[in-house]
Amino acid sequence: MIDNSSIINKIKSLAEQYFFDIVAIRRHLHQRPELSTFEKETSAFICFELDKIGLKYRKNIGGYGICGIIEGKNPQKKCVALRADMDALPIEEQTGLEFASVNKGVMHACGHDIHMSSLLGAIRILNTLKEEFEGSVMFLFQPSEEFYPGGAYKMLHDEVFKNCKPDNIFAFHTTPEMDCGTIGMKEGKCMASTDEIYIDVVGKGGHGATPEMDVDPIVAASAVVLALQQIVSRKASPLMPTVFSIGKFIAEGRTNIIPSSAHLEGIIRTFDESWRKECHKLITNISQQTAQAWGCSAKVFIDPGYPYVYNNPELTRNVFSFAQNYLGKENVYSLRERMTAEDFSYFSQIIPACYWRLGTRGKDMPITNLHTSTFNADENCLKYAMGLSSYFAISALLED
Repeated sequence: MIDNSSIINKIKSLAEQYFFDIVAIRRHLHQRPELSTFEKETSAFICFELDKIGLKYRKNIGGYGICGIIEGKNPQKKCVALRADMDALPIEEQTGLEFASVNKGVMHACGHDIHMSSLLGAIRILNTLKEEFEGSVMFLFQPSEEFYPGGAYKMLHDEVFKNCKPDNIFAFHTTPEMDCGTIGMKEGKCMASTDEIYIDVVGKGGHGATPEMDVDPIVAASAVVLALQQIVSRKASPLMPTVFSIGKFIAEGRTNIIPSSAHLEGIIRTFDESWRKECHKLITNISQQTAQAWGCSAKVFIDPGYPYVYNNPELTRNVFSFAQNYLGKENVYSLRERMTAEDFSYFSQIIPACYWRLGTRGKDMPITNLHTSTFNADENCLKYAMGLSSYFAISALLED
């Protein structure tokens, strides 16, 4: 196992050296967020930063994606990849930060600004140390993680790995529940698959005072929502994590008008592909049969989303050890699986991968969850993110 204190010291020194520049980059990106598939200016800014370093890269891959390679000695020996996602969320920022979003209704509420800026920091570090390692480090700036079918899928469709398929790939996510200076990871299945569910329950509208003349889709749709909850409680194995949620219920009636239809939207998430397919059948059958019992019909559309994220066990054990070398054993945690989803899963299904969690909570900083209008992070996490990413890449290249 790699325990190269000289490399660690060099990386930590460079992370300190580049820290304030990377903070400025993070703030620039945070202030100018762009939604999925619209990351044009974000991509242009990243290209500008790469041009300053003097690196070659390809752009406009799978949308506004970027891919480049840092070549060490004997660059064909082995290749590892580092990935950061680029898109923001449709949320109005309420952090009060001096560098808060200037794009109304758009915010980096998921930490992708930290992902991008720290990858640019890691690129600087690795480019400075390229005579210290054999092999190559690929960097990927990926668009549209937050929007189906996902930028990872689109980049693969655009043959991002046509000229070089990495031997390993790494990525991380900001985690506000964990303290700055700590990280965690899990071997095997670590994040859930996700599918979007759309259901239209159709009845017969009419006057609210004469329900006997109508076929009420609201009552039927309510019964559908309750019946679908039984998938988790009575159909899923207690040993198989499964989440079903309806997040949207629209019925365009009025106080005295029963509408002709009701619309439902939700998600199903789990960790097994066979069970995932079975869930799709159950959702369709239960929705249609329950609606029919109330005299209505149900049209069901399930949009397949991302598969589960899979961390290669051997690689993840190695990375866990690398992290302990870098941070100390007390700051590296074994984590449980999460029901959140990530399109990094497309990469992890074809390349041995390690997806890890970066602690971002500062001392005395309240926990503000991801995807909220008040999400923020201790910017010292950037030192750890760019340093660890660099060390993981070099250490993986040094592994036989």
